[in-house]
Amino acid sequence: MAVTSANRKTVLPAVDYARRKRYLSATFVICFVLLAIGITLYVVNQGFEHMGEMRTRATYELKDELLHIRAAGEDLVLHREHEAEKNHAAGYSATEIESLLSKEEWLEINSMVLIPEGAFSMGTDLERADVQNRPQHTVKLPAFWIDKYPVTNAQYAKFVVATSHRPPLNWKKGKFPEGEMLRPVTMVSWHDATAYAKWVGKRLPSEAEWEKSGRGTDGRRWPWGNKMEPERLNTYYNVGSTTNVNAYPNGISPYGIMDMAGNVNEWTADDFVPYPGSDAPSDLFKGKVVRATNKKEVDIVPTGGSYKVLRGGSWKGDPFSSAVFHRNFAFANYASDFFGFRCASNIEVKGKKE
Repeated sequence: MAVTSANRKTVLPAVDYARRKRYLSATFVICFVLLAIGITLYVVNQGFEHMGEMRTRATYELKDELLHIRAAGEDLVLHREHEAEKNHAAGYSATEIESLLSKEEWLEINSMVLIPEGAFSMGTDLERADVQNRPQHTVKLPAFWIDKYPVTNAQYAKFVVATSHRPPLNWKKGKFPEGEMLRPVTMVSWHDATAYAKWVGKRLPSEAEWEKSGRGTDGRRWPWGNKMEPERLNTYYNVGSTTNVNAYPNGISPYGIMDMAGNVNEWTADDFVPYPGSDAPSDLFKGKVVRATNKKEVDIVPTGGSYKVLRGGSWKGDPFSSAVFHRNFAFANYASDFFGFRCASNIEVKGKKE
């Protein structure tokens, strides 16, 4: 019987069949890889879009950022220069300090806000948050007072004049840079901040007090809400320096507190310890320093000491570190041009000295 072309079946040799199978598998893998790359590029592009406005506000190209970061030994050089000049610093007179601001301006920057007693949500459960910021937990606090603004150069100058306390390292001849009286004082250690607070009859806030003052009771990420809005704060080099403490009224907290995000990281009273239920590695909370072992290697060496907590982010930092739940930390004797502070007090001792 003859076999027609209509009913004839083509049977591929085994070698050709295996080759086609490999081609189909390779095509599938390539398509999958291209899809994954496309998704990754989309996610990265979205991230760039969210950060784009911050980049355009920077005062210089971010590829040059390393030129603007304080070198590891720069503070030591400033310290040596400062110590060499301390006996020759002219400084201010009490009259000069008083004349820097009007009576109304002094009253405003010295003002405090009453935070009512009650519970609030502290920390966060966000997966991408730094591990020291987790978990979110409820904290109940008694009522307390907290400064409306970070302590300014003008206020700190009064303290220096009255007590002969050493001026900050970035003051020349005992005076802060011209025109910066309403900027937050910087280059102050935790010990300096504590001494000032004691002098005015106050104290440093606990980090729980600081956080409640900045976010209220609804668990928001920033003082104004849950969306990063760069026009509401000074961060990520969008200005390139500190700014006046009253420069961002649209960044105010639910209780009316200013500069709780950006400008300067603020010292709090507390040691850096894990939250209850934290899964953070215990080693994170142990004080460590970097020491050179030879010309090519360094070791991270435990000190046996602990860190103090700073809050609020800064004019230099990543904008997302300005979230009110974020915990930064440093040794109590460290000082930097983006470290500052504000004061708090219990109800019964508020306003002993202004």
